[in-house]
Amino acid sequence: MKREYNITIFSENHIGLLNRITIVFTRRKINIDSLIVSESAIEGVYKFIVVVTTTEDTVKKVVAQIEKLIDVIRAFYHTNEEMVFQEIALYKVPTEALYDSDQVEQIVRRAGARILEITREYTMIEKTGYKEETKALFEELNQFKVMQFTRSGRVALTRDPIERLSEFLRERDAFLESMD
Repeated sequence: MKREYNITIFSENHIGLLNRITIVFTRRKINIDSLIVSESAIEGVYKFIVVVTTTEDTVKKVVAQIEKLIDVIRAFYHTNEEMVFQEIALYKVPTEALYDSDQVEQIVRRAGARILEITREYTMIEKTGYKEETKALFEELNQFKVMQFTRSGRVALTRDPIERLSEFLRERDAFLESMD
């Protein structure tokens, strides 16, 4: 059965790694729903969060294949229930919509969003939440002719109290020390 999975990849920061990772998905004809890359809590280690919809068997194979790539330290997969995640969305609407009525302000407040910037030409609004929430706010604001809209990839952390990468690195370091 297909469902949404969050693949977390830890790596060193090397040129071309993103391309090699995306090729793994392309070869298996898996569409990437969301992709974000940033520094992790461990110095020198970068974290990729890739969201895909596929079967558990396929995601296991993809993770195993990704772990074989040079520069990848470790990769894991999790279900949405095992993660805490959010996205951020930005909306640009004409400022005249704010002056015509208080409807935009009410929509923003009701959605738990906030106004970031107001100029003569546009008003910039920010919303953090789940994809469904940011899409719903877009639909509401679009009655005022949204000028621009963008949504980030998924930012996520595991609910697991143990940071698996740190545990893996400790075990690896202990093993390497025992080899000396």
